[in-house]
Amino acid sequence: MAGKLKKGKRCSSACPTQDHRTFGECMRSKNLQLTPNLSDTGASKAWDAELSAYRDARAQGIQPAGTTMAKVQEAVEISNATGVAYKGA
Repeated sequence: MAGKLKKGKRCSSACPTQDHRTFGECMRSKNLQLTPNLSDTGASKAWDAELSAYRDARAQGIQPAGTTMAKVQEAVEISNATGVAYKGA
């Protein structure tokens, strides 16, 4: 089947040579390095760290104004300084 198709007819628009018989052949020629496991990204690790810090603060009775690391740390520092669990807005 692939032999009957004209070269370049199935290439992606970004293909520099436009001489592949199939779209798959075109994609393979680009040697794309795809990462199928997106759970190992730095963004998800930072997100998980923020949520973990928020969860720990809530377990201590502290109510941060948000889930970002800066707001959680601020609430913990205020709580430590005053000796009373911070209740954010």
